Amino acid sequence: MRSQADYLDGNAAAGELSRIFAIDVTAAEGKCAHCGTTKRFAEAQVYMQAPGVVARCLVCEHVLLRLVSIRQHVFLDVRGMTYLSLDTSTLSKSSKPADSP
Repeated sequence: MRSQADYLDGNAAAGELSRIFAIDVTAAEGKCAHCGTTKRFAEAQVYMQAPGVVARCLVCEHVLLRLVSIRQHVFLDVRGMTYLSLDTSTLSKSSKPADSP
């Protein structure tokens, strides 16, 4: 088991994730592909000591997300989640795609 001092909560990843998402991903709800727990991303255990960001399930510590930025490229691996549900109702009309109502 990892000690509590090693990680931050999912809110710590907000800055990095805001570089690629127009919505606050920390408020999104995701389901762990390993244990099936569904929680807000803000509740994940986030490790930022590595060259990127690693988010782990609060319950089973399975890796949910990996994010690494290298020059002008961002690599995002979310295969540790069966889904990530984003609430788009908070987006302004100017940030929605043209075909959105």
